[in-house]
Amino acid sequence: MKDYITIIGGGLAGTEAAYQIAKRNIKVKLYEMKPIKYSPAHSNKDLAEIVCSNSFKSNLLTNACGLLKEELRRLDSLLIRTADETSVAAGQALAVDRESFSKKVTDYIENNPLIEVINEEVTDVSKIAEDGIVIIATGPLTSDGLAKQIADMTGEDKLYFYDAAAPIISKDSIDFNIAFYGDRYSQEKKKDETEDDWRKRLKEQEGKEQSYINLPMDKEEYENFWNELVNAEVVTLHDFEKREIFEGCMPIEIMAKRGIDTLRFGPLKPVGFDDPRTVKRPYAVVQLRQDDKQASIYNMVGFQTNLKYGEQKRVFSMIPGLQNAEFVKYGVMHRNTYINSSKLLNETYCLRTNHNIYFAGQITGVEGYVESISSGLVAALNAVETFNNKINKENEKENKIIFPETTVIGALAKYISTPNSKFQPMNANFGILPELDGKKIKDKKLRYQELANRSLKTLKERL
Repeated sequence: MKDYITIIGGGLAGTEAAYQIAKRNIKVKLYEMKPIKYSPAHSNKDLAEIVCSNSFKSNLLTNACGLLKEELRRLDSLLIRTADETSVAAGQALAVDRESFSKKVTDYIENNPLIEVINEEVTDVSKIAEDGIVIIATGPLTSDGLAKQIADMTGEDKLYFYDAAAPIISKDSIDFNIAFYGDRYSQEKKKDETEDDWRKRLKEQEGKEQSYINLPMDKEEYENFWNELVNAEVVTLHDFEKREIFEGCMPIEIMAKRGIDTLRFGPLKPVGFDDPRTVKRPYAVVQLRQDDKQASIYNMVGFQTNLKYGEQKRVFSMIPGLQNAEFVKYGVMHRNTYINSSKLLNETYCLRTNHNIYFAGQITGVEGYVESISSGLVAALNAVETFNNKINKENEKENKIIFPETTVIGALAKYISTPNSKFQPMNANFGILPELDGKKIKDKKLRYQELANRSLKTLKERL
């Protein structure tokens, strides 16, 4: 029996798992193929690279992802702590300076004496699992060689959907004669406010709040933009016609093709904004969210795309305020791999047919940064239990650390391990939590608050 636990993949789930294992005084060998080999979407040599949006979503407890983050904070998650430490202004959301975040996680992992980072691609898990515990946390962009072996090992064809990332723009290239700062509703003119008072408040707010930049569009501007967007050229991918696209990362050009007003009721909805030029609600609003600590670059909220780079420059520059936009990074689309966890894994993220093998991260079908971190933590805690049981040569049934399904951590683990013939990736949401006992609360926010209270109380009793 090896005297260490192997982790394959140095992303969010893999690094969280490494931290949790080392914290319990067990050695870790963490395999990460970068910088020897990069996936189609990765470019940073550091661990825990943030590929898509820099947002970890809402911090509010009345949001399921916000509650999940609080659960993880209470369980001493390295990555959530690092996200808090490298956060940038984002209103009620937790967004990070992606470069600082990855570097800080990398520094911690590489300087931990119990963790050995090995920059090498792994294509054979079976040998590692013969006499050792392994956590496969290779993410949605698992290399072809390893993905094939996982498919052979599990007897399942690998599943996949398509994911997309939004472009990032230099703030210096944005036209602030058109653009304005402000969060939804906080910027809107109040009924009892004079125009002078409103403009004064906006000026004061501008100096404090720079997390979102807003680009208003009138009807003609929006319709011209929409027409060019739906007719723009996209990148052709292998087997593209057969893809399954995850709704949470729907490319904006595909969303637009559902109808001319779809974007106005989605990422471009103007509700809660007034255009300082007209003191009226715009026809549509494009939002840009701060992407680094210095507030020098912003990503286009909801603009995940598969357009060709030249088309992104041409079409997105039609948005008022972006006519001279400098694109620091163009949007990309890539295939995400995940296994049929509902058939293959139990609530500890362990392979049902081989208790030496665990999976963690988006390859399990949990969708999102925080959800991946959660799976890494649960897999690590249970891998430690299995490791200790084998090292001590105990024959009794090993302990399993299963979080209550009233917590978001537990509900996600239950979701991915419950048999489902139409299994699909899942974000944290209150719909996967059991209903409140004996309580029927119509007000959604109050109901979510009660669900959050129950979760944190249950977690406190467990700790």
